[in-house]
Amino acid sequence: MAHEKLLSMLSNSEAEEVRVWENSGTLGARGRRGSDTAPRPPEVLGLRDDVDAAMVETTRTLRRFLSERRAQALAVAPAYAALWEAVADQVGGKLVRPRLTVASYLGFGGTNVGAIASVAAAQELLHTAMLVHDDVLDSDEVRRGAPNITGTYRARLAADGVFGAAAEHQLLGAGLLGGDLALSAAFELLASSSASPEIVVEAVRALARTVATTVAGELLDVGGELLSPFAVDPLLVAELKTAMYSFCGPLQVGALLAHAPASASVHLDRFGSSIGVAFQLVDDELGVFGAPAATGKSVLSDLRAGKRTELLRLTYLLADDDGRAVLARHVGNPDLDDDGADEVRRVMLRCGARDRVRSLATGAARSARQTATEHLPPPLADYLSTFVDELLERNH
Repeated sequence: MAHEKLLSMLSNSEAEEVRVWENSGTLGARGRRGSDTAPRPPEVLGLRDDVDAAMVETTRTLRRFLSERRAQALAVAPAYAALWEAVADQVGGKLVRPRLTVASYLGFGGTNVGAIASVAAAQELLHTAMLVHDDVLDSDEVRRGAPNITGTYRARLAADGVFGAAAEHQLLGAGLLGGDLALSAAFELLASSSASPEIVVEAVRALARTVATTVAGELLDVGGELLSPFAVDPLLVAELKTAMYSFCGPLQVGALLAHAPASASVHLDRFGSSIGVAFQLVDDELGVFGAPAATGKSVLSDLRAGKRTELLRLTYLLADDDGRAVLARHVGNPDLDDDGADEVRRVMLRCGARDRVRSLATGAARSARQTATEHLPPPLADYLSTFVDELLERNH
């Protein structure tokens, strides 16, 4: 089980404390790393500057590619160009996955920014594809505080007087096909890298494995909606879905292009799995307790869908009978309002589920830092440790 794998990432004392929580419901506070404010070595600052410089070329490559595809689509049909436009509007944000790709490449000694730029840009398009399809599966129409593809198309259809079943069919088509466009574009960009043909082929294979593993995680995530919260393993879903395409994949392909030693693969996967679990735990908390204005996501949709998160699993595990009655009344209710969500939040706080999720996230992040520090080149290790700290700041 992924829960036991998470425990294996922690120190003996930390793992034992989590096991005690599972049996007793008590919580021990977790402190932040004491060295967070320590000065960064010059070589680490140099890597950060190099990543920033390489991201300029990566962003330029991504924008140029999308602009070219929109222009080509217009020659086919205005509707096709409109779909490309909607896909392009979903690209953006912090570009975390391209940054990790570039950091891994440069951290392992890569020097050809032109070769890595298209590979890094491909990671962002893969991310876009996953988000678009995920929104279809979750029936979400907002992303980063703005209409996503289906939200955009709903507004267009409404302006044209199209509603009801006809509109829903068009929305499903736009979401599925838009995600497919982004996915195919990711492979096209990756294949256009100026790296050696042998390396490009290996990178394409790696991307295909990333997609396949992510589909497995998505399938378990969707299927979990039909199961009891006690019968699902949200941490396994996080490892297969979030960790793979957001962290392991980008880091691995960057190292591949840099001709990193084979041993690096194991350590990058361990780091990626740890930080992926931490990321998902934080994200799930924000999906219930976050500020929509800051996160760009609803704090009702996960509860309305009864999304099988670790936060929800622990709440069911730890809540008393009155608390479970509140969960039964509100979780999974598509008409859940703010007042009902507040009741659920109070249960999560009262039983200690939120605090446990935070502590699990902190432990997984600590494991990621340790893996980076002990097994990766020093500049890259510190860069990734700083990344871990910034990730955890999202829930404060």
